[in-house]
Amino acid sequence: MKRREFARWVASWGSAATVLQQAQAHAAEAKPEATKETADAHHQQVLARYAHLMGGPKVTFGLLVYPGMFLQDLVGPLTVFESFMNKEIHLIWKNLEPVGNESPGPQALIPVQPTTTFENCPQTLDVLFVPGGVPGTFSMMADEEVLAFLRDRGAKARYVTSVCTGSLILGAAGLLRGYRATSYWDTRDVLKELGAIPSKKRIVVDRNRITGGGVTAGIDFGLTLAAKLRSPDYAKAIQLYLEYDPQPPYNAGSPEKAPRVVRDFLTDMFAGMRETSFALARQAAKKFQ
Repeated sequence: MKRREFARWVASWGSAATVLQQAQAHAAEAKPEATKETADAHHQQVLARYAHLMGGPKVTFGLLVYPGMFLQDLVGPLTVFESFMNKEIHLIWKNLEPVGNESPGPQALIPVQPTTTFENCPQTLDVLFVPGGVPGTFSMMADEEVLAFLRDRGAKARYVTSVCTGSLILGAAGLLRGYRATSYWDTRDVLKELGAIPSKKRIVVDRNRITGGGVTAGIDFGLTLAAKLRSPDYAKAIQLYLEYDPQPPYNAGSPEKAPRVVRDFLTDMFAGMRETSFALARQAAKKFQ
């Protein structure tokens, strides 16, 4: 290449580079800097674009909270419920004092703050939910104020639901008589005493009664309910949002799968719990005979 031609090539390349730099600068000016405000604006645009997937009438959730409940029984379903776009959630107890462990007992590391009292709870709920947890379940099965509240709201709720031993509380209120239901694996057969039909399924749906098995079944329960309240696709979207992709390190999550020594250990440890559950269930059943 001759010197003069090379000089012209350099000059043209330089001008092209200048144009490219100017275009990049213009694009940078046109695209706003990413901020929390721009992220929120984009989020709202996406919600509007996918309203057909997640939209629907407002869903009113009423979740019983009480001293001695198992925190995960509450938090699993609550995490799913909070993913709804149009919802109203009430954490319900007799008063607005934080609930934790039963007294006497160790101080709760994560107390739960009720948001609504029995008296102020909406009369009609789309979802009435009861978590489980021992020893709190035993106290609730014998607490007539709690049972009366559940009977009243349960008679009008669109869905009457529970996870773990929460089904024993529903049963003690007379809300599972004639319904198939499940519970924690070691108290599942107690449901017979309460007029229910025990099932080994992790999630049991019988008309408007939806019950979940022990503790971790709460997320499965929540997703099952989300599909009914919105759509299966929205339930799947919540599952992906939560990255709920169970891959447990051990295949011991049911009595049928757990090693003999593990099953024997827990069965022995829960022997007193079973006896108490049966005794309280029989006492509650007498009220409906």
